This record gives sequence, C-alpha cells and structure tokens, in this order.
Amino acid sequence: MPAALPAEAVAPLMRGIAVLRALSDAGGRMDLSDLVRSTGLARSTADRVAATLARMGYVRLRAHEVRLAPRLMELGNAYLAALSLPRRLGPLAERLADELDEPVSLAVPDRDGIRFVHQTTRRRAMSPAFRIGDLLPYERTAAGAVFAAGWTERTWASRSGDVPGAEDGGTPFGAGTSTAEEEAFRRRAAGSGEAGWALDDQLIEPGLVAVAVPVHDREGSVVCAVSVVSHTSRHTADSLGRAVLPTVRETVAAMEEELRRDGPAAGAPAPDGLAHWTTASKQELGAEFVESLARGLTVITAFGEGRPELSLTAVAEATGLARATARRALITLEHLGYVGSGDRVFRLTPRVLSLGCPALSRTTLPDIAVPHMAELVRRVHDSASLAVLDGDDIRYTARVATERITSVDITIGTRFPAYAASMGRVLLAGLPADERADRLARTALRPLTPRTVTDPARLLGLLDRVRDEGFALVDEELEEGLRSLAVPVRDHTGRIVAALNVAMHTARRTTGECLAEVLPPLRATAAAIESDLHIAGRFARVPEV
Repeated sequence: MPAALPAEAVAPLMRGIAVLRALSDAGGRMDLSDLVRSTGLARSTADRVAATLARMGYVRLRAHEVRLAPRLMELGNAYLAALSLPRRLGPLAERLADELDEPVSLAVPDRDGIRFVHQTTRRRAMSPAFRIGDLLPYERTAAGAVFAAGWTERTWASRSGDVPGAEDGGTPFGAGTSTAEEEAFRRRAAGSGEAGWALDDQLIEPGLVAVAVPVHDREGSVVCAVSVVSHTSRHTADSLGRAVLPTVRETVAAMEEELRRDGPAAGAPAPDGLAHWTTASKQELGAEFVESLARGLTVITAFGEGRPELSLTAVAEATGLARATARRALITLEHLGYVGSGDRVFRLTPRVLSLGCPALSRTTLPDIAVPHMAELVRRVHDSASLAVLDGDDIRYTARVATERITSVDITIGTRFPAYAASMGRVLLAGLPADERADRLARTALRPLTPRTVTDPARLLGLLDRVRDEGFALVDEELEEGLRSLAVPVRDHTGRIVAALNVAMHTARRTTGECLAEVLPPLRATAAAIESDLHIAGRFARVPEV
C-alpha cells in the first residue's frame, strides 16, 4: 500500500518527475499529446513543465515533441558520484572484461530490483549489454540472488505481499511471478549464500546467461554485485561459471581491497548560485517557468563525490535555497523514493538513475552534437559538420546542411585526406608531435588543388600553429572554391575526440570575415557540445560515431 502523500510535498516537483519518468520509459522522446495522456496532466501544465525542463537543459522541445537532453544525466551523475563505486571499482571491472572478453556489470540493490551502475561492453554482434540505470527484477537475475541471500524473513514476506512496508522499503515480486518461481528464487538465494556466487540461466532473457559475485565493504556488507554476462552461443550457464569464476573472484578480492582503503575526501561544494539562477529564470520567463520544480531538482545536484550524505543545512547551503524550501523538496523526493534518510542526514537512492539514464546512457557524440550544430547553422547560414580521425583520413559522423542553391554536398561517412582538410588538421594537431610527424611521413601527400600544401615540413608548421591557436582555416586546398574553418571538440579528459567545422564557398566570406563572423559562434558551439559530452561521458562511454 503506497505511503500517504506528505502535507509538505511539492506538487510541481512531483509533476516534473512524472514527466521525466514518462519520457524515460518511452525511450527518451514523446509527443506532447502522448505525454499528457501518459501523465494525466492538463495540457497547459505539461507545457509549463516541459518549458521549465527545457530551460534547465534537461529536455529539448521540437515542434510538438519533447526529447530528453544529455544534461539530464547530471542527476544520475550526482548519485553515481556520491556512491563512488563506479569511479573506484569501474577500472577493475573494465580490466576483468578485457581478461574474459565478456561484458561486465556492477549492480546495486534498489527497492524494486537490481539497478546497474557500471557497464563494460564488448564489440561483438552478439554481445549482450544492459544500460546504466536499467532496473531488472531480483528474481530473474544472478545479482538479485546475491542480494537476496541476506534478506530477512520479514523482507521475504513483504516481497510476497504478505507484510506491507518491510525494513528495506521493498515492493512485491514482479507481476506474473508465480509461487513456484518465488520458491525457486528462494532456493537460488540460499544457494548463493552458501556458495558465494549466483547463476542466471536464461531467466532474464532467452539466450543470456550470467554469473554474479558479491562485493563487500570493510564492514562486511554487500554493496554491489559483479556480473559477467554471456550468450548461449558462447557459453552454457555451467561452462560460464567454470570459465570465469576464478578470475571474477580475484577481481572481487581486489575490489574489496580498494573499498578497505579510505573513501574519497569531502568533495568540492555543489555548484552555487542555483537558487539565484532559478529566480532569474522565473523573472525572465514568468508563468512558463515552474520555479519550485527547478529548485526541487537542483537539490539532487547538491550530492556528489565526497558528499554521499548531507544534512538539511548542508543541502540548503549547497543550493542556496532556504531551509524550508530544501526541506520540502527533500520530503517530496523521499516520498517518491529518490532520497533516503536516517540519523539526520539524507542520501540519494539508485532510483535517481531512472530519470533518463537508461535512455541517455548510449547517446553518441553525433546525437549530442547535432542539436547544437543546427543552432550554429541558423546563426551563420552555412553548413556545419563533425568528423573523427580514421587512419590517415577524416570521416564525417554528423552534418547539418544549410538550404542554399550553392552548397557543399557531403554525406555521413564521407572521407577526405586529413592533411588537406580543416577538421583533419585540427585532429592531427591534437596528436603528440612525434605521431604527427610519423603520420605525415607515411601519407602520400598529393595536391588536390593548386593550393594544397604537400610539403611535410610546412604542414608540420601549420599543425603547430593550429595547436597553438585552437582552430584551422583551410582555403581551397581540399577543393577549389571551398573555404573551411574548424575547431576541436574535447572529452572530459581534454583529449580531442572530434572536430567541428563550418564550410562555405569562397564567395560567401573573406578569410578575415570567417575569423570575425564564424569563429566565435563556432567555438561557442564546440563548447556547448563539450559541456553535454562531459556530463554524458562522466560515467558512461560516449561512442564517437
């Protein structure tokens, strides 16, 4: 039976979260009319909620469609950073995946099932993988049996619906689970407790098998489970266990040793000025901006690395909100299951990951870049492209074309020699000096136009200049009549992962006009792409194509 709604609950915050959950459950995008039907909100209310979330950068509005935006992942990132397990144990999980050549996951218990907090996939046609934030039923997973091995009889009874409100806040087993399946799960959980590991033999999906081993903290509590997943084309359940258990146990021992060390020190303060920002947005947008929704969501971002538990005062100070406002937001989030409390402190729960993480955790760099590129094209009225380095060439991975009689006609996947293209020079300039020289030495430097630079020494000098200035301007070297200006796009480590350009006919602008009129918005667009990329790539790998 659901808990009664607290009198202090913030209704707009509940509506906003309902919208985010509906979008997440729908895969990240919905028509506004479908969103209204799904949430039961009035159309005017849904419009205001969507406008507020768009102002926060959490969704994008396009005609009558609402889409989740990468910036929404900062909510899930707050939980993952506060948890610290992905940062501390993720590298060991990745090493394990390399050793076994199988996908490896880290999962934690949530009141509704197990939820994944780290994923390391393999590049194979038949490689099974789940997404960060995915929720799976306890009784159909190997990790679920690992966690259930420590359940009390009261918890088991509550899962069967016999005792409301168990101590772990659990809910009954999934719909359609028979008594026989519950008993089978009890036996699997008991066997996991005795053996120290559990098996999933095609319970979650036909063809998938998995082995899970618990990871204990310094107090001996199970904090997460390491799962190795395979396909029946590679392993049976029994052969997977025999093949991977020794290596998994070695990795788990290393993980537990890591957790015995001191955890992260108190982190940097949460971003300040949040309350001021929401107030300014309210003043600018008026009734279209739901300030209490925005303030409630900013409470989640108060948590993070070195800030796993916060008092009410600490939350108020981190967000700039009044204590009463922060308290009502925390009460609402706790009622909805996104915050837990005890000993006068609050902590985020794994359920925070349900707010967009599964839908967004496989976002690609082109997915992130294209909306920003479209805005750039509207500003400069010339086509914009994104490319990555592929051998000695650049390969186009995203493009937004302008509507003009004379335009540059390039499609996704098009390749050009890196040495003669503006994006290629940006990407080459990002390489170590010796690697730049080696690449040019082995490349057949042929003139594509009378203006193409083919002298290796001169090209190296141009690349040094590009590295120092942060942009490349190529004038009729790739094609006569074509002028192109490019800047780098960097990931959260500072590594150049792609290049962004604007290309035009030489009659459109002089080189001086390019630098004055195009370079500033081009750099601003690259910065906006990087901002989203840093959020999306903090705990999940963002494919470059």
